[in-house]
Amino acid sequence: MNNIKNRPVDFLAASFLIIFSILLGLNQVMVKLVNEGMHPVFQVALRSTFAIFPILIYCYILKKKIIINNGSLIPGIIAGILFAIEFIFLFTALDYSTVTRVSLIFYTMPVWLTLAAHFLIENDKLNLNKILGLIIALVGLFLAVYEPTTGYDTSQFYGDAYSLLASICWATIAIMLKTTRLSNATPETQLLYQLVVSGIILLPLSMQLNDYVRNIDLDLILIFSFQVIVIMCMGFIGWLWIMSRYSASSTSSFAFLTPIFGVLFGWLIMDDPINKQIYLSLFFTCLGIYLINKRGSKSI
Repeated sequence: MNNIKNRPVDFLAASFLIIFSILLGLNQVMVKLVNEGMHPVFQVALRSTFAIFPILIYCYILKKKIIINNGSLIPGIIAGILFAIEFIFLFTALDYSTVTRVSLIFYTMPVWLTLAAHFLIENDKLNLNKILGLIIALVGLFLAVYEPTTGYDTSQFYGDAYSLLASICWATIAIMLKTTRLSNATPETQLLYQLVVSGIILLPLSMQLNDYVRNIDLDLILIFSFQVIVIMCMGFIGWLWIMSRYSASSTSSFAFLTPIFGVLFGWLIMDDPINKQIYLSLFFTCLGIYLINKRGSKSI
């Protein structure tokens, strides 16, 4: 069973993960745009709450069972709390810093996940290919977003710190999906745990904020709706399904692509400056992902 749940990524899984990386890269820009209309914590709360209903409808239509008496309830609640904390950190970081900088730090998640998987997940050990792949992919990310700055202010520090904490929370949830009884739950149930718990915690909390609604308009509502339906519901159900069947370190390695797309969308939509190393960065990132998923190297 462990081998079935930790098999290497195949073409179907890789195709989905690339598409999901594109959506997540676009999502960083969308979050920053919607932050203009509502407080980051309120945005997280609404997104979690509204996403519950399409998933319940999806489960009803396809007759997907939601079972919580299989030992998954307690780890599911913990995952939901971590999910709420993760997105508070991430959305707040985008209030303090640029899409480019936040994406770089947040999507170091595969580093923390791959390292943790070596010690906590059977048949998902580090090997020479994975180590080289992680290093090369990180080099690719730095090439994509590095641009000398004249100063480092308090706002950048908070943005960097929140991004890193969000990344660690995400990696922790991914490890829980493999190492706790949360693995007994279906992908839909796993996502509902995270959405319901985070919604219960964050919605009443966020409405105590003075500026929980800022300057909302129809365009921002449409952007927010796309986040809820396409990225949260369709995207994350697919990601959880992939995580339940494939190697954690291999699937997470595709997250290195997301900052590349985040940089591109930041440039196209928000006119963020883009550096000349982007093509070289994409080469290094893809090479790193290839090495992480390459078979044949012995575990260490």
